[in-house]
Amino acid sequence: MTPNAASPSSGPSGPSRRSFLASTAVATAAVAGGMPLLAACGGSDGGSRDGTTSGKKAKKILPTFVAGNIVTPDIASKNGSAVGFTGKLDLAGLKSSVPAKLGKGGKVTVMAPFWGSPPKGDNAYYKAMNDLAGVDVQWRNQDGNTYDQKLGAVLASSDVPDMVVIPGWNMGGKIPSAIIGKFADLGPHLSGDAVKEFPNLAAIPTEAWQRSIFGGRLMGLPIPASYVPNIVPCYRQDVFDKEGYQVPKSADEFLALCKEVTNARAKRWACGDMKWTAFNIFGVLSGGEKPLGWDMVDGKLVNRIETEAFLEALEWTRKLFAAKVVHPDFELGKSQATDPAPKFAAGEFLIWNNDISNWYVQTASQAAQNPAFKIWGMDLFGHDGGQPTLWATNPANMFAFVNKKASEAVVRDALALANVTAAPYGTKEYMLTNYGVEGTHYTVKDGVPVKNDKGNNEVANSYTFVSAPAATIAHPDFPAVAKGQVEWQQRMGAFTKKSAFYGMQITEPTRFTNLTNDVEQLEDDIVRGRKKVSDMQQFVADWKSKGGDQLRDWYKKLLDDNGSAAS
Repeated sequence: MTPNAASPSSGPSGPSRRSFLASTAVATAAVAGGMPLLAACGGSDGGSRDGTTSGKKAKKILPTFVAGNIVTPDIASKNGSAVGFTGKLDLAGLKSSVPAKLGKGGKVTVMAPFWGSPPKGDNAYYKAMNDLAGVDVQWRNQDGNTYDQKLGAVLASSDVPDMVVIPGWNMGGKIPSAIIGKFADLGPHLSGDAVKEFPNLAAIPTEAWQRSIFGGRLMGLPIPASYVPNIVPCYRQDVFDKEGYQVPKSADEFLALCKEVTNARAKRWACGDMKWTAFNIFGVLSGGEKPLGWDMVDGKLVNRIETEAFLEALEWTRKLFAAKVVHPDFELGKSQATDPAPKFAAGEFLIWNNDISNWYVQTASQAAQNPAFKIWGMDLFGHDGGQPTLWATNPANMFAFVNKKASEAVVRDALALANVTAAPYGTKEYMLTNYGVEGTHYTVKDGVPVKNDKGNNEVANSYTFVSAPAATIAHPDFPAVAKGQVEWQQRMGAFTKKSAFYGMQITEPTRFTNLTNDVEQLEDDIVRGRKKVSDMQQFVADWKSKGGDQLRDWYKKLLDDNGSAAS
């Protein structure tokens, strides 16, 4: 997590299942290339361009893992959590994880999503990063909110940059086949012990690299992530303490609290759209990516939308809207453009589920003008008051790819750049990548680096998308929040299970890709009372007859051939 970073808002409807950084549409652009291909990691020894990559074949492709030993975190990873840092940085004693420049000074064009207004290309941050890596990076930043359309157009053209960043939520339609057709196999440079030339890349967890296998080849540079569900119901702890509200521990207690809190005349409502929290407390399989929505239940492969838990979660969320305890700004759903943050800060609603990063972002944004403001993360509970059943998200959900037409020199410069941006927290490389240049982008106050306006503008979502270290949470300006975030992940990680296709890079056959395109809109209509739960039941019946049952058979064969990742 980068302190003082601008918040990429998810919008008032809550996070889209394809993006927790910004609301993005489903990737539907037509991309030149062959049929969508499959790459997965499982149990058999097979591996081919149009099948799976698993077992011994995958082991030959994956980089050797070599744990970094430059910096020791204050809080170790547990139950799938990120590592955490809570102490102040010894800025004068930072170590280097890249003692010698690996880049040879060549030009590398990089296309990546960007939320906000991109800075000028000759800014001080870009210059310092390029000098550190020994690479002349030329950025082709694109609006993150419409990135899928631009991505499709670029990959369908002959003008593909040297490196292209592709988030997992933009891998719909023909994008996966374009990845295999357009980008380079990095295996010769990274598989096995070859990765040791790039120590920071070698320290990336193997599970993240497994997600980087496309069509039987190691193609992506991953951004590692914790597999613990990342949606946290954050609440206004300061208001709870003042009013004596108790944090609920069941679905019924939550609804009762919401009714107690809400007073429309006083312009106070209890919460925002809680659909994603509902999915978690009712134990619904993950909707983050299509393969995660399948699991074996009583000997049958079942999709999340077929389960009673799915319908119960929608019905419970519908009750919140029907009881008028949800802030009115959330009524319209994701078509509503109002940013909920100011009204959350003003106390107009007290519970807001969002990406875990929002916990820090809201804390930092309110620190100066609203010192009494305090939010905290609410532990997820089972809907009946028991322990929750949570489902793992994938261990990497964003990747950078290198153009297959790139020269050997460009490929090596790209990897040199990635080795810098994957440096661990507490190193000189991490400081520059995430904070910029001291005195220009940030100042140090009481041992804490604090970004200024220039830092917030220039040191934003660019180099951090090329690659990253193992999942890390560190906020030296708010160490209590960092500790709270990691410990929340650790507690919730104890209840997190891996479904059958966890960690697998899977692309469904073209004929099935549009089967569930309308399900998210239907969910939102149901919880807002515009549609009925029975409409979802009819949707599921139609889904089965239109190809859902065939898709089930396709996944079942994949499972039979490769084994389950469930644990």
